[in-house]
Amino acid sequence: MTLNRWIVQSLIAALLFVAAHPAKADVLEKTKQIGALTVHYKVVLPKNYDAGKAYPAVLAFGGGPQTMNVVDSVISRNFRDEAEKRGYIVVVPAAPNDQLFFEGGERIFPEFLKQILADYKIQDNKFHIAGPSNGGITAFHVASLNPQYFLSITAFPGYLWEPTPAHIQAISKMCIHMFVGELDPMGWQSLMQRQTSEFRAKGMHADYTVEKGQPHRLETLAGANAGRLFDLFDQAQHGCGQ
Repeated sequence: MTLNRWIVQSLIAALLFVAAHPAKADVLEKTKQIGALTVHYKVVLPKNYDAGKAYPAVLAFGGGPQTMNVVDSVISRNFRDEAEKRGYIVVVPAAPNDQLFFEGGERIFPEFLKQILADYKIQDNKFHIAGPSNGGITAFHVASLNPQYFLSITAFPGYLWEPTPAHIQAISKMCIHMFVGELDPMGWQSLMQRQTSEFRAKGMHADYTVEKGQPHRLETLAGANAGRLFDLFDQAQHGCGQ
């Protein structure tokens, strides 16, 4: 085979590979200094990201220890593919100094959000906030402390860590979605159901869904099923459903 023919065949093979494997959303690993704390986080940018365009955005949190390994997992399971398809920016921080975001780590807000808004154009300067387990608790907690930055809260599972009248009032205008597994051994079902009822009694837009046959880690909102989360984000861009 001549060199020119080999080059042509190699180029054809490369083009066929690209066609069969379209570009994924970019995932950037970054850090920010918030006071004395160094915050490690990742950003999912949609395919063909345009820095001059405003995008809807999600601030998400992992469960468990909220480390960078957990950040990688929750991005892969719940956010990356749909962010690419629907044109969302997703920001997922790790707990600074191993302090969970409802046990001291929350002090990086609102400064962290201000810096993200300076880096990226976010529609209406507001985020959806979401996460599983400790990430769901974090979503409620951070939203209740910084309500001006959020449109919706999605916990899968999760609940309001400190349900004081002030914290409930702070999230009262947001679209709230709570999911829990039917077989969740943590026993969060009754607490989450009770909070949902309390929110509704105050005229808030809140729903509670029991995922049939699911344990604490919900497969029904992961992978190919993660579109259910983004359906809720899309809906909240235009107001809460009844």
